[in-house]
Amino acid sequence: MMFFLHHPFYSFSSVSEFIAQSAEDPNVYAIKLTLYRTSGDSPIIQSLIEAAENGKQVTAVVELKARFDEENNIIWARSLENAGVHVVYGVAGLKTHCKIALVVRKEEKGMRRYLHLSTGNYNSVTSRIYTDFGLFTANQDYCKDASHLFNYLTGYSKQRSYKKLLVAPLNLRRRILKMIDDEIKSHKENNNGYILFKVNSIVDEEVIMRLYQASKAGVKVDLIARGICRLRPKVKDLSENINVYSIVGRFLEHSRAYYFHNNGNPRLYLGSADVMQRNFDRRVEVLFPIDDIRIKEDITEILRLYLTDTAKTWVMSSNGNYTRKEELLKISDEPFDRINIQEDFVKKVIKKHEKELKEDMRKKNYF
Repeated sequence: MMFFLHHPFYSFSSVSEFIAQSAEDPNVYAIKLTLYRTSGDSPIIQSLIEAAENGKQVTAVVELKARFDEENNIIWARSLENAGVHVVYGVAGLKTHCKIALVVRKEEKGMRRYLHLSTGNYNSVTSRIYTDFGLFTANQDYCKDASHLFNYLTGYSKQRSYKKLLVAPLNLRRRILKMIDDEIKSHKENNNGYILFKVNSIVDEEVIMRLYQASKAGVKVDLIARGICRLRPKVKDLSENINVYSIVGRFLEHSRAYYFHNNGNPRLYLGSADVMQRNFDRRVEVLFPIDDIRIKEDITEILRLYLTDTAKTWVMSSNGNYTRKEELLKISDEPFDRINIQEDFVKKVIKKHEKELKEDMRKKNYF
């Protein structure tokens, strides 16, 4: 079973409660979590401290060199250590940037693991204004990989192979490049190649060159990159099949997704890594696959909806300049709807909650 979250449209409290309930549950044996950025009054930090005081094995992988949060992380690391939490600082020479929490619980049939994976930090403040994707799962293939990863981060293992997760700097770059190559091959055979990345930045030269190859082979490529993008779209004989968009709206677009059409059997990965050399080669990052068909369809629809935005989307031209999509549509004189996709996501959630509240009130005979 898997559960998908799209923050801030789904509350971050579900994540905080996952850790809080684990801290209180007498059957929980261990909690392991990575901390890159934390808020000043982090409920998750308090839960980890409570868990340690309750006698649970608690491990926190703290990144002390998280830019702008160094002092904050040092303070929390000391508080955690004082409470008995096993605080480690990751692999020498690599920043720990992955977002992952693992809970080990004693049940009737033995120990069982529960996992949360995310594209964003365990930060209850930024979760209100950053868009991120998250996944809860008890799938033991994912959980076993997570256990291996924590052993790697804490120095107890040199694990280099994972069944589900793509882990930088071990295999992530190689697998991304292979999936681009596979899409090129699939397009030559089926003429339906399509790649969609939603990330913060695109600057890695090797991946950019491979995307150019995909474009020249006829693969359609859509890139939603909020920040820096060194790839130039719509250049004749190079990137004519590539579109580059940036969405700048009410919320900061922080979620990362990698989609490959794969001849109708899509490959979809979410995670912490942008298309940058530092993410692929100098950080511990995780991309996790979405195997659940229903969730995969939901996320694919979300990504498709992002592409329909006309109000807050900027479009890069071949010279690297950006123009508002709305202005380009006006120039074309073609009719279009003004779509603010972030606000549409908010309205959908409000409408859903109103429907659930009315149904709950009906069942309780309030009307």
